[in-house]
Amino acid sequence: MRCAVSVGPIVALNLVLIGISGVARAEDLNDYPTSARAEYVFGCMKANGETRQAISQCSCSIDIIASIIPYERYVTAETVLSMSQVHSTLGTQFRTSEQAANALNDLRRAQAEAEVRCF
Repeated sequence: MRCAVSVGPIVALNLVLIGISGVARAEDLNDYPTSARAEYVFGCMKANGETRQAISQCSCSIDIIASIIPYERYVTAETVLSMSQVHSTLGTQFRTSEQAANALNDLRRAQAEAEVRCF
């Protein structure tokens, strides 16, 4: 009986530690839809050759990116990339916004990590 009493606080402490470490990371969410992953792979393959090796490298790349930044942040960065190419006041806002720059920097850092690990 004494052993069961001393295990209780240990189990409780472990549950607390698991709860604290339960802060969601991008890789835990796995929130990238298949269509977004496929779109990335297709674009990546166009840029890197349409070979079997490119499929593997590009698939690896989106998996690394997905493990680093959540999908919502990825969509924001992709929107910034797209809208910053517009030659108007709207495009200028996307090119000069600090929030847009931060989202884009997050994506670029994730892509650089993916480049190192996959290519």
